[in-house]
Amino acid sequence: MSEFLKNSEFKKQKIKEFLKKIHDGEDVKIIKKEFKDFLSGISPLEIPVLEQELLKEGITAKEIAKMCDIHVELFRDAVSDSVKNLENLPDGHPLKTLILENREIVKDAELASLISASIKAGSDLKKDLLDKLVQILEDLSSIGKTHYSREEMLIFPYLERRGITAVPTVLWTKHDEIRVQIKLLLYFLRSNNNITDEFLKSVHEKTYKLSSAIIDMVFRENNILYPTINILLNEGEWLAIKEQEHVFGYYKIQPEDQWQTLDKPLQPFETQDEIDDEQFKKLPDEIKMVLQNAKPRAEQLAIQREGDIKLDIGYLSIEELNTILNNLPFDITFIDKSDRVRFFSSNHRIFPRTPSIIGRFVQHCHPPKSVPIVNKILKAFKNGEKNFAEFWIQMNGRFVYIRYIPVYDSKGDYSGTIELVQDITDIKKLEGEKRLLDWKD
Repeated sequence: MSEFLKNSEFKKQKIKEFLKKIHDGEDVKIIKKEFKDFLSGISPLEIPVLEQELLKEGITAKEIAKMCDIHVELFRDAVSDSVKNLENLPDGHPLKTLILENREIVKDAELASLISASIKAGSDLKKDLLDKLVQILEDLSSIGKTHYSREEMLIFPYLERRGITAVPTVLWTKHDEIRVQIKLLLYFLRSNNNITDEFLKSVHEKTYKLSSAIIDMVFRENNILYPTINILLNEGEWLAIKEQEHVFGYYKIQPEDQWQTLDKPLQPFETQDEIDDEQFKKLPDEIKMVLQNAKPRAEQLAIQREGDIKLDIGYLSIEELNTILNNLPFDITFIDKSDRVRFFSSNHRIFPRTPSIIGRFVQHCHPPKSVPIVNKILKAFKNGEKNFAEFWIQMNGRFVYIRYIPVYDSKGDYSGTIELVQDITDIKKLEGEKRLLDWKD
C-alpha cells in the first residue's frame, strides 16, 4: 500500500511538472516528447483520480479549464499505447476505425470530467461551462448509436459464432449502463436551472462517474476486445463488417477507403472458423480465463437447410414463409405486373377473400364504379409516378387503414402491387411509450 502511495505521489509530481511547463508557454511538442515514456506508463483508469488529487493540491480550476485540450492530447498518447500493435492497420479497416473513434471518445470523456471539476472548484464561468458540458454530453450520447452499436451488431456475432458469448454479454451490459448514465445526466442538467453548490457537486460526481465508465470501456476494448477480434476474424469477415458499417455511422471520424481485400465478404452465419490452438495461445489473458475450462466450438448448426429458399438476406422454408405471411397483422393481397391476383394471406382478414380470386384480374375484383380509380393508381405505379396510395375508412365501428404499395425488381421494373389492410383502431389509442423491458408475463 505504501509503495502504491509513493507511486501515485510520483505521478502527481510529474504531472504538475509538465502542467507548469504548459502554463509557462513551452512548446507542446517538446513537452510531449519529454514526457512520452512517463505517459505510456499511466493507465487511462488512473487519469480521473490523479486529476482530483491535483485539484485538491492547488492547481486552479481556471488553469485546468484553459489547458483542457492540451491536457487531453497529452493523455491520449498514453491511452493509445495500449493498442500500438494494431495502429499499423490501414485506414478504413474496421478495427482501425474503432481505434480512431476511441481516441475521440477518450478526448470527450476526459474533457467532460475536467469541465465538471472546474465548475465544482468555483469557476467564474459556471453557466458557460455547464452549457459546454451539455454540448459534450450530447456528442457522447451518439457513442451508443454508432461505436457501441457497430460492435454489438457487427462484431459480437462473429465471437458468438465461435462460441464466445460471455464477453459480448458483459460488454453490451456496460454499453447500456453508459447509455443510461449519459441520458440521465443530460436530463439532470437540462431540468435544473438553480445553480447551487449542491447541484454543482452532484453534476461533478455524476460526470466523474460517467467519464470513468467511458474510459474504462475504452480500456477494455483496446486491451481485450480489439486484440481478440484481430486474432480471430479473417479478411472476409472484416469485409462484411466494412460493408455494413454505414448503417450505424461513426463517432466524429470519417473512415478512408485505403484498406482492401480480395476475399469475399463472410457473414457470421457463413463462417465455420473455430478457435485453433495457435489463436488460443495469442488471445489476451482475460479471454483465456473465460475459456480455460473448455475451448468453445463453432456453432455446428447450418443456417441453410435442404429445400430452403435463398432470399436476398437469409433463408426460409416454404412452410416458414407461409407461416410468416399468414401471421403478419395485416390483410395482404398481391397482384402481379399483369394485374392478376397472385396471393392473399389467410389470417387477419378484414376484407373477405376466397381462393377463387387467384388469377383473376384485379379490376374484376372491384365494383365497376371503382375500376377507373384502380386503373389510375396502377398506371401511376407502373410509370413510377407514385410510390403509394392510402385510404382509411370506418367499418363496423373500427378504423381501417388501406395502403397500396408498388414493388419493383432489382432493375427498377414494375413487378406488381401489394395491398395492405390493417385495423388501427387500438393503435390510434396508444400514448407515451412501452419498452421491451416493460413487458410482464
